[in-house]
Amino acid sequence: MGGHVYLAYDYPVLGAFWTAMWVFLWVLWIFLLFRIVVDIFRDDSMSGWAKTGWLLFVLLLPFLGVFVYVIARGTGMGRREQHHVDQQQKAFDNYIRKTAGTEGGGGGSQADQLTRLSQLRADGTLSEEEFQKAKQKVLS
Repeated sequence: MGGHVYLAYDYPVLGAFWTAMWVFLWVLWIFLLFRIVVDIFRDDSMSGWAKTGWLLFVLLLPFLGVFVYVIARGTGMGRREQHHVDQQQKAFDNYIRKTAGTEGGGGGSQADQLTRLSQLRADGTLSEEEFQKAKQKVLS
């Protein structure tokens, strides 16, 4: 057999390090590219034509497109991400309130609130004076 057989000790440690480094940088590049494409589609202030232009620029000339995008629009990426997270949190909170039956902000219907107050008074959590104040607040 005239071919070379490569064993594990034939692959130097520095070579393994550089391979791991290139794989890491490649994965980092893919994440950055994906993040920018998501940011392009998420931005409501851009028109469809602007989104198309940026998307073509980023996909056809990826290195130049990504770097120019980060320089030109990078400062707003964090704000847009925070706005998106805030919107998701509000939607989640509204869903929880709706599901729990506290949509009106007061904790349900007046009858439900009075029932809960009377249970708290019976358990000894509320004094008679606190119960009367809370009852007046519910009824007003």
